[in-house]
Amino acid sequence: MEEEEEIRSLASFLRWAGELGISDVVITDQPQHSLSCLGYSLRVSHFPHSGGRGLSAVRDLRRGELILRVPKSALMTSENVMDDKKLSIAVNNHPYLSSAQILTVCLLYETGKGKSSKWHPYLMHLPRAYDILATFGEFEKQALQVDEARWVAEKAILKAKSEWKEANALMEEIKLKSQLLTFNAWLWATATISSRTLHVSWDEAGCLCPVGDLFNYDAPGREPSDPEDKEILVSNSSFHVSPDSNVDNTVVMLDAEELDSHFQRLTDGGFEEDLNSYCFYARENYKQGEQVLLCYGLYTNLELLEHYGFLLQENPNDKIFIPLESAVYSSSSWPKESLYVGHDGKPSFALLSALRLWATPKNKRKSVGHLVYSGSQLSVDNEIVVMKWLSKTCDSALKSLPTLTDEDAILLNAMDNIQDFCGFMEITKMLSSRDEICAFLEANNVQDGHGLTDMLVSRKARRSMAKWKLAVLWRLKYKKALGNCISYCNEILESLQTYNAEMKKIERSVA
Repeated sequence: MEEEEEIRSLASFLRWAGELGISDVVITDQPQHSLSCLGYSLRVSHFPHSGGRGLSAVRDLRRGELILRVPKSALMTSENVMDDKKLSIAVNNHPYLSSAQILTVCLLYETGKGKSSKWHPYLMHLPRAYDILATFGEFEKQALQVDEARWVAEKAILKAKSEWKEANALMEEIKLKSQLLTFNAWLWATATISSRTLHVSWDEAGCLCPVGDLFNYDAPGREPSDPEDKEILVSNSSFHVSPDSNVDNTVVMLDAEELDSHFQRLTDGGFEEDLNSYCFYARENYKQGEQVLLCYGLYTNLELLEHYGFLLQENPNDKIFIPLESAVYSSSSWPKESLYVGHDGKPSFALLSALRLWATPKNKRKSVGHLVYSGSQLSVDNEIVVMKWLSKTCDSALKSLPTLTDEDAILLNAMDNIQDFCGFMEITKMLSSRDEICAFLEANNVQDGHGLTDMLVSRKARRSMAKWKLAVLWRLKYKKALGNCISYCNEILESLQTYNAEMKKIERSVA
């Protein structure tokens, strides 16, 4: 019954979106399905293991092809919402508020209107809860374990509270309902803005884009510079000509510079003035039924957790920052943010270069600087010093954390399969994270099996469990990266030591 109601509600939402001009039809002679804004290029589908609800291809899609248009009038922006004079006058009385705070208030204002809001069908389909770091409680924050991550979470929480307090006067002035004045309501709205807005040039806060925000995230992949891709762009260029234009709707010839610029634009999406719409493009070739993804930008897993409330199982752009001596920073000109270990355990080019220079005597650094910055090894002995130091530092970082990698993996598995109190405690009783488990149960007033049963149906406890799982998953990936770095260093050391041994044999044989 509940599933049938959800299907009817979704159909109603997509019909409403179509009435606003949102459409996945991009060829003028192709009629839009009368009961939905989708159906020609895209459909709403469920992907339980990769983002939940998202958009899939109805047909084979080509890289660079326009697949969805959302008119400017359908976007929820501060500009659109402030057509309401009462709100506009009130906002102008509070010039100290940021654009993000203003859009957050606008979202709460429209929510408070209920069915009289132009965007009511859209607002009804927004998530009721989010897992961005600003929504983490003290327990979930501590579950991250790593100081850097806990600091980022604490900063996000404090920022949300500060912005809520600053916006209170405006929210009271426009007479928001009491339930919309609470910090929890503010967290919901600011999380919506953080996780769902898309970039527009005229407002730093961005815009909320009905239907367009159903695309799930894809990490940046290969560079869009292949000749084949540029051919695809030219063959699809007819999709990017304004319908009102006098230009022949066939192929538009572009010079090389324009081609590169247009190609960069067309691989994901953005607001296009000529169409007065937010336009989305296939970032790769998709087969019918495959999930169609959108790249929001380059993010680490911690950044994804901070701003969007999820992380990737495999994130090629993930990075971790290990403790470095101040002398490492001062020995080179690399910025701190470039000194990291990748998800696969390999040190970044900058970190490896900085360590090679740091391991060189000060009086010789100037003479070898050009070699270091070109990525060259300085000597076998220098490389051995670097690898030993890096391995030792990663090992110390791992040992400083309260739980082991294997224990976190067991805990995650137990959380995924939790069915009864006794089974959960049996799986986890030998883990050193038992104190953490007890803290979670205590925070949710669970003392026995009956308490756990209540917890499993408690919305608050289920939200806490979801955030706890994200924290454990993040720290597990952090630890795996450290472990991978140790393995990487040991492999290099083994090859260097073998090389040294061979060289000594040769020297002895020559002597």
